Amino acid sequence: MSKLKVGLLGYGGAGRVFHAPLIAAEPRLHLHRIGSRDFTNKTLPHGVTGAPIAEVIADPEVDLIVIATPNDSHASLAEQALRAGKHVIVDKPFTLNSNEAASVVAMAADTGKVLSIFQNRRWDGGFLTARKVFNDGHLGSINYGEFHFDRYSPAIKNRWREWERPGAGILYDLGPHLIDQIMCLFGNPDAVTTNVAHQRTGAQVEDFFHIILEFGPARIVAHASSLMPDHLPRISLFGEKSSFFQFGFDGQEAALKQGQHPGDEHWGATPNAELYLMDTDGARTDVPILPGQYEAFYENIADAICDGTELAVTGAQALNVMRVLDAAQLSAKSGHRIRL
Repeated sequence: MSKLKVGLLGYGGAGRVFHAPLIAAEPRLHLHRIGSRDFTNKTLPHGVTGAPIAEVIADPEVDLIVIATPNDSHASLAEQALRAGKHVIVDKPFTLNSNEAASVVAMAADTGKVLSIFQNRRWDGGFLTARKVFNDGHLGSINYGEFHFDRYSPAIKNRWREWERPGAGILYDLGPHLIDQIMCLFGNPDAVTTNVAHQRTGAQVEDFFHIILEFGPARIVAHASSLMPDHLPRISLFGEKSSFFQFGFDGQEAALKQGQHPGDEHWGATPNAELYLMDTDGARTDVPILPGQYEAFYENIADAICDGTELAVTGAQALNVMRVLDAAQLSAKSGHRIRL
C-alpha cells in the first residue's frame, strides 16, 4: 500500500517541533509538502518541498492536510482543505469559537473526510497514568481535582501568541489542553467560572487563567500561569476512597526540540516524575508512570483513514471543548458563572 501524502501548513514551533517529526514516525504517512507564507530562515526536512499554502491545499497528490498555522486561520484553512477533498488535522485550539468549530465539523460530515484535532496532551505519560487510575476505580467518586500547566516564563517573547490578536493568549494556548484532559475523564461540565489576568509587565494578552468547571457536586480546576515554577502537582484528584497526585512535566516536547524521535532511548519519559495514591488515613502507595506516546495520535489517524478505525480525537469532542472555552471567555469578561 502506498503511503498517504501529507501537506503540512505552517512550519513554526508547532509544525517544526511536533508535527513534522511525528508524521515522519508513522510508516503509513509521508510528509510531501510544507505550506507557508514565508520560508525565511526555515530549513525544511530532507526531500520535502515548500510552497504557498493555497498550492499545497490544491495539490492533487496530497491526501491529508495538517494545519499548524496561527489560531485565527484554523477554521478557514480547514474548510478550504475539506472542499478540496482532503482529510484534515487541526492543531489546537480547533477554531476561535464554537460557531466556527460547528461549521467545520458539519463540512467534514458532508464531505465524508476524516477530521481530527491535535490534542497531543492526551498522550502525556502523567495523564495516561491518571486516566488509568481513574478508570480502574481506585479513587471512587471524585469531589475535587486540579489540572495545572504552570511554567516560569517572565520575559514576553516576540511571537504572535503574545500579541494582541484573535486567538492569542494563554487561555487559547493551554486552555484546550487542560479542558480536553478534564472532559476525557468527566464529560461535559454543567457550568464554568473563569478568572484571567495580565500578570507580566507589558503583557498584551492574558498570561494567567483559573477555570472552575462544575460536574454535579464535583469541582475541577484548570489552571495555567506564566509566573509559577512547576512545583505543584500537574494533576491532583481527590476521591471518596483515595487521592491521586502526579508531579513532573512530560518530556516528549523537550525531546522533540532536541531532535529526538519516537523509539529513541528514553522516549516518553517524564523527568522527575512522582506519582502516588494517598488513602483517607494518609497511607501512601507509589504509582509507576506510563510512558508518553505522542506518536499514538498519528498512528490513530492512519488507522482511521486506511482502515476506518474510530478516531481517538473527534471533531465532535473538539466542538465541545470550544463550547467550554467560549463559556470560559464569557465568564472572564462578565465576571459571572456561566451555565452550559
